[in-house]
Amino acid sequence: MMSQGKRPSWDSYFIQMAQVVAGRSTCLRRQVGAVLVKDKQILSTGYNGSPSGLQHCDEVGCLRQSLGVPSGERHEICRAVHAEQNALVQAAKHGVAITGADLYTTHQPCVLCTKLLINAGIKRVIYTHSYPDQLAVEMAREAGLDLVKFGEDIS
Repeated sequence: MMSQGKRPSWDSYFIQMAQVVAGRSTCLRRQVGAVLVKDKQILSTGYNGSPSGLQHCDEVGCLRQSLGVPSGERHEICRAVHAEQNALVQAAKHGVAITGADLYTTHQPCVLCTKLLINAGIKRVIYTHSYPDQLAVEMAREAGLDLVKFGEDIS
């Protein structure tokens, strides 16, 4: 028998899915999940972690953490692939067209991910946690990529 409770909105439903996906993360600093959605259908998911077949940060440690690198800096020395990047790669790997899709993610994308999302034709990003990257916000605005904090519109 179905519950008599209120059904979640589509945004809430897909944000909850991103939170579940984040549970697969092996990052020591931040667990991030991402879900690409078009026409209310999940196209691809991704979480942050090392490339396939490589040791994960929870096994070998975090260089950025051991060096005291602040959040948002020195992405190039991180072992992990970002959740948004993994969602895009999984779609490409399996031949799934994502132009015009929305991305639901636990964290606002960094500038590296924002540039990829713009070029992939993603139209809207819905996230729960802000991330300190003003350039990402400016580039998204310039490109017409809507950034929406779950529960409030910031675009």
